[in-house]
Amino acid sequence: NGESIAFVGSTGSGKSTIINLILKFYDPRVGNIYIDGKNIKNVSRNSLREHMAVVLQDAFLFETDVKDNIRLDDDRFSDKDIEKALIDVGGDSLVKRGINQKIFEKGNNLSQGEKQLISFARAYIRNPKILILDEATSNIDTETEKVIQKGIEKLKEDRTTFIIAHRLSTIKDVDKIIVLNKGRIVETGNHRSLMAKDGLYKNMYDEQMRKQQSR
Repeated sequence: NGESIAFVGSTGSGKSTIINLILKFYDPRVGNIYIDGKNIKNVSRNSLREHMAVVLQDAFLFETDVKDNIRLDDDRFSDKDIEKALIDVGGDSLVKRGINQKIFEKGNNLSQGEKQLISFARAYIRNPKILILDEATSNIDTETEKVIQKGIEKLKEDRTTFIIAHRLSTIKDVDKIIVLNKGRIVETGNHRSLMAKDGLYKNMYDEQMRKQQSR
C-alpha cells in the first residue's frame, strides 16, 4: 500500500505493454497478474478498472466547463468536492478563475500545466486504489514541472502507483524502478542502487542529464 513503481526503458522496450496488461486490455500469454492476491483473469474488466485511475501524458479534455471535465457525468461529486480536489493537486489558479470556466477545443485556452492538473483532479476525486501515471513531464517547462510534481505527490499518497517514466529526474524518490530493454526486465532497484550498479539505468540517466545541461 502506498508503494510507487516506475518502468523505464527506451521506446519499444515494453513499458506500455505492461500497463495495458494491468488494465486488462489483453491477457498475458504466459504468466499471471495478481492484484490483492486475485488473478485478474478472473475479475471483470469493469470491476477491475473501478479501482484504477489513469493519467496520460496528454490530458484529454472535453469542450465543456472545468467542472464537467472532472465530474464526467458522475453525480456523486459536488462543486465543493471538485474545488477541493483541484486545490489538493495544486490547481488553485483554476479554482480562482472558477470551475464553470468553459474549455475550448483541445483546451487551447489553458496552459499545458493546467490541462494536466484537471486530469489529476479527475483521477484524485475518484480515490483509486491503483494509479497509473504515464509520467506527464516530458514536454513542459521547469516552472510547470514543479507544480505538476506537487500534484503527482498528492495523487500518489496512500495508493499503489505505477509510473511510465520518461524524464528520469522525476522518479528519484520512487520505491522501485524496473528497467526494461526489448521486452525484458534487465535491472530493478531504487535510484541510488541502480546508479551504483553502473548499468543501463545509469547510462540513460547520465545521458538525460547531459542533454538537459546542453540546452
